[in-house]
Amino acid sequence: MALIGVEGERSELGRSLLERKHLAADWFPAFAAVDRAAFLPDVIWPFDMDTGTTVTVDRRDEPDLWSSYANADVPIVTQWDDGVSEGRGNVPTSSASMPSVVFRMLSALEVETGHHVLEVGTGTGWSAALLAHRLGVENVVSIEIDPKVADTARDRLAAQQLLGRILTRDGTDGDEMGAPYDRIIATAGVRRIPPAWLRDAPGGMILAPWGTHFGNEDALVRLRVSEDGGTAVGRFLGPVEFMKLRSQRSPFAGHDIYVPNGVDGADCGTTTVTEEQLLGDGGRFAARRFAVGLMVRNCHQQVADKRDGARPVWFYGLTDRSWACVMFQDGREEATVWQSGPRRLWDEVATALTWWRAAGEPGYERLGLTVTAHSQRAWLDRPADSWAI
Repeated sequence: MALIGVEGERSELGRSLLERKHLAADWFPAFAAVDRAAFLPDVIWPFDMDTGTTVTVDRRDEPDLWSSYANADVPIVTQWDDGVSEGRGNVPTSSASMPSVVFRMLSALEVETGHHVLEVGTGTGWSAALLAHRLGVENVVSIEIDPKVADTARDRLAAQQLLGRILTRDGTDGDEMGAPYDRIIATAGVRRIPPAWLRDAPGGMILAPWGTHFGNEDALVRLRVSEDGGTAVGRFLGPVEFMKLRSQRSPFAGHDIYVPNGVDGADCGTTTVTEEQLLGDGGRFAARRFAVGLMVRNCHQQVADKRDGARPVWFYGLTDRSWACVMFQDGREEATVWQSGPRRLWDEVATALTWWRAAGEPGYERLGLTVTAHSQRAWLDRPADSWAI
């Protein structure tokens, strides 16, 4: 495909996205017309893929480097600590997602001419601009909870003549006044699909990064909503990672709240589960981690760095102060396990691992989600085989 109207580094990005099949042909005109760089601030914090770190780049000091990151397939932090920190802070709270992820999600949304779309999480405004170019500004509504972020996005969208309706409020409330919507797309991670989204998209589709509190990683889920808006059902499409909706951030209180005095006093035992069986070699986005999180409710896992051949993996209950730790040591056939509190969290994790292996080690594509206004249920292969989460 000829990259007409796209020059320099952005042309290289477009070519890469096309070759890797992240950018579909029907979204190419929007990519060519809507420049990501036009939606970024002067100071950005891109993730450097070579060093694995987040760096600070100011366009006024390093315009060429700024441009190279703006036109690269990397995530870029644009706000820290909900805007409290002017410079780099502790927790990233708004960003420009990787272009490959943005177009993967837009393609999965399956929009058609005339569709009415609600976006939850305006951020920089680039995704809203791409949707507005494809569907028309009158068919795109976006919600942003942060007033400053929303105002900045409005200005940038207006400058590109792509300003639709930008609402400043909690996206979990949806947009009943503007409903019904054919599509709802969330660009922030969720732990529960808000009932308002089902209400606002009867007969439509919801696309969202969804995950449990077991880890920070999500999987993209595509839900088809029933005609009456009562139920939404769909499969997971694969791993993604997004900042979470502010109202659905992790309730994990920190290690010291659970284990103030070390493991003394906890029940101690052993397990033959190996480090590889628990963690595998698929990295943070391994399907087993996601699947175990679906089975072990209200639990948060933390994997510590390996030191001197030993690696502790911790589990924390989110509805009480139960915790567990398994200590793997190189060269030993058994690992030591400590457990404390009313839940036997390691036992639950071990049972979930056994289930996952017995099911044929399913990947994301075999797992799905069923949502109503009052419940969420995960399932394997078919919605009839589901369990509460």
